Amino acid sequence: MTGAERAAERVYEELLSRVGEANPRPRLEPVRRLAELAGSPQLSYPVIQIAGTNGKTSTSRAIESVLRAHGLRTGLFTSPHLIDFTERFQVDGEPVGGNVLAEAWEELRMPLEVLDAQLTAEGQGTITFFEALAVLAFAIFADAPVDVAVIEVGMGGEWDATNIADAQVAVFTPIELDHMAQLGTEIEAIARTKAGIIKPGTTVVTAKQTTGALTEILEAADAAEARLYVLGRDFELIEDRLAVGGRQVEVRGLHGHGYDPAFVPVYGAHQAQNVAVAVAAVEAFFGAERPVPEEVLEEGLSQFTSPGRLQLIGNEPIVYVDAAHNPHGAEALARAVTESFAFSELAIVAGFMADKDARGVLSALTPICDALFFAPFDSPRSLGPDMLAELTESIEPGTLTEVAESLPDALEAARFWANQAENRAVLVTGSVILAGEAIQYARNEGWSTA
Repeated sequence: MTGAERAAERVYEELLSRVGEANPRPRLEPVRRLAELAGSPQLSYPVIQIAGTNGKTSTSRAIESVLRAHGLRTGLFTSPHLIDFTERFQVDGEPVGGNVLAEAWEELRMPLEVLDAQLTAEGQGTITFFEALAVLAFAIFADAPVDVAVIEVGMGGEWDATNIADAQVAVFTPIELDHMAQLGTEIEAIARTKAGIIKPGTTVVTAKQTTGALTEILEAADAAEARLYVLGRDFELIEDRLAVGGRQVEVRGLHGHGYDPAFVPVYGAHQAQNVAVAVAAVEAFFGAERPVPEEVLEEGLSQFTSPGRLQLIGNEPIVYVDAAHNPHGAEALARAVTESFAFSELAIVAGFMADKDARGVLSALTPICDALFFAPFDSPRSLGPDMLAELTESIEPGTLTEVAESLPDALEAARFWANQAENRAVLVTGSVILAGEAIQYARNEGWSTA
């Protein structure tokens, strides 16, 4: 481990001593106070903010890629990370160095100590992991400095720590049921919370939504007197077709201009939708009255990647990872696999958090797989593999299942199965943590292509 890597690891360990990001506090006032003590870095540059249930990270990365191709110095904040903590903070398309991260953390240490003491005296909880993380990201981007920051919401929207920024453009990916313990059990309630990122003067861009979710976004936009652009109404995906190594997409933008077909090196029709939303968001950022130059769009989309989303990590046999962890994401993944690949048989290595809808995810995935290998992963919230095997039997009786004691065991068993016949493949899915551990294991064992 290099000195920079050790520096980043120390910052991460200190952050982990705080209340975890799985348990957010529905508040903003303490985060604003921390940012003020740190010099209000979120006011140093324009912000594009992305909320939603699925597709947030991919859409954020596509927006950033096009902005960077336009010549802007970009900041990108996403969560969670797959392998390295520094993945969450990117400047000009690259994770920040560990030393840069450590220096920003040192500057934030004193404001944190002061505010933690104040909050304790007031009877409030101290600053959480994600609250500190968001202010740290804003500070890193201010120090860079960046021309624009693309900020992915952590959870919800209205009270999410990233919402201390007044976004110039608020972007919504599809809103579905997830994090129901924190956000509610109805899509309308979840959408209402996410729509809290809309501020006066914001321009709003949204993917196609259910009627209930779109109504909440419309009402929030009206209340803020914000201009709203909706996929399928104000801009559209004209064409989306398979191409070697990805997709070819054609978008009509906010100005009515139809862009030339562009290659995007990602899989799945849902990614084409994400790209259409990203293009509209970039147009909205620049004012929406003129199209993005064709050469900029072509370059930005051709360099767009989405790690952990149908990412190839191994050959002989083929192994993909995908971080789908809720039913809506799993349904999109199943469609993408069916459409994009022609495997004769597919094994899935799966693991889930206990608070996720494992039944819904498995119901979407069992129709496309021939064998299921269940594994635990490094989280106290990891659902027991035995329970998953029982759940699968109740969903699809007779499905070939195997319970492993560890992810390496499950991966090796699935790879062995795949090597027993021609045109078999392996897909690892169910959790971001599981996907990250699979990528790291493949690298450690020397069979990774990632």
